[in-house]
Amino acid sequence: MKLIIPMAGRGTRLRPHTHVTPKPLIHVRGISMVERIMDTFADTLPRGFGEAVFILGPDFGQGVRDSLTEIAERHGMKAAFGVQETALGTAHAVVQAGDHLSGECVVVFADTLFYMDEKPNLDASDAVIWVKHVDDPSRFGVVVKDDNERITDFVEKPSEPISNEAIIGIYYIKDGASLKREIDYLIDNDVTGAGGEYQLTDALDRMLKAGAVFKTASVSEWLDCGTIPALKDTTKVILDKEEGPDKEGTVENSVLIEPVYLGPNARVVDSVIGPYVAVHGGAVVTNSVVKNAIVFDKARVDDSALDDAIVGQSAEVRQYAGPLNIGDHATAGAVEA
Repeated sequence: MKLIIPMAGRGTRLRPHTHVTPKPLIHVRGISMVERIMDTFADTLPRGFGEAVFILGPDFGQGVRDSLTEIAERHGMKAAFGVQETALGTAHAVVQAGDHLSGECVVVFADTLFYMDEKPNLDASDAVIWVKHVDDPSRFGVVVKDDNERITDFVEKPSEPISNEAIIGIYYIKDGASLKREIDYLIDNDVTGAGGEYQLTDALDRMLKAGAVFKTASVSEWLDCGTIPALKDTTKVILDKEEGPDKEGTVENSVLIEPVYLGPNARVVDSVIGPYVAVHGGAVVTNSVVKNAIVFDKARVDDSALDDAIVGQSAEVRQYAGPLNIGDHATAGAVEA
């Protein structure tokens, strides 16, 4: 089975943290979004993946490919890559998998994190669409089902409450080649949907109308990471869910107010940290009070009081007080002479 992850977007709503790092490689409590997705599937799918196919943007460098290859190999998968030269929609992104879009495939868009409590049944249908029950379906694409729990229609942002099962961007396809044929049809005939782009749900709808059996699987949590406020909120949720006594970093003459995450080789010295703080690998916090904050890898915070803050990788903060959001290698506060 193949795992196909379109991730060619630039993550503009997460800037400045995605200027260098693609959004799916941003860490949430020490683990990148893409690795968290793989971990969830490893825990809940009835069978594993042999290959991970990553659809990248044209300007993603070799370092990104190397990181993704390492993540795939840690999960027993071979890594392969496609490139979406121009952003022409979700279906256009998926079809960049090329010949890899064949056999059993799971397509997942790495914009959100999710938890599944039950193993889905992948053997009773031609396709499975993962959904989450929502109170306001008018904000989402939804599925409509019959009395036998078969999907009969896809509806984008319904004005009437026809269904509360929102499509969350995870799809199992028993025969990837059949999906590829329908996407090729859309592109060859210039059949576009919302925004004038080639939409994956239009390709799936063609499969549905041709007689394919579609069913649903549910997630227990659906967590957005696509904006700065959403990343903060999701980090708090995961800090609560994964709270534990073990810390990979070191603490010297400091107080931790849980939940707090300390990554490998992180150091906290003469400080008060928490609640809701993630200090990632190699970061150092000294003589500071930090709460409601994310301090990314190899950043440094000295003599500061941070609340509602994100500090980018290898960034430096000195003698600063208040909320803050700075990107990788940036500085804030007093400049060292």
